[in-house]
Amino acid sequence: MIGQVWIAVFGVAAIWLSMSPNQKTARWGCVFGLLGQPGWFYETWIAGQWGIFALSFLYLLSWIRGIKTHWLDRRSA
Repeated sequence: MIGQVWIAVFGVAAIWLSMSPNQKTARWGCVFGLLGQPGWFYETWIAGQWGIFALSFLYLLSWIRGIKTHWLDRRSA
């Protein structure tokens, strides 16, 4: 149950922030998306949803790409 709440809170926040027209706000979307990933891994593992579990790794890579793009690459520029 806590994993589902975790997914809902961080997932909605990630989408909401990512769609902001303000770049300083939008860059936080990937941070919240990354924070939501443990909920996905936990819930899909417990439920034996192996397809979604595997897909969660692709989402993880996508959120990491966002961190690199919006946080790490900006510092080096």
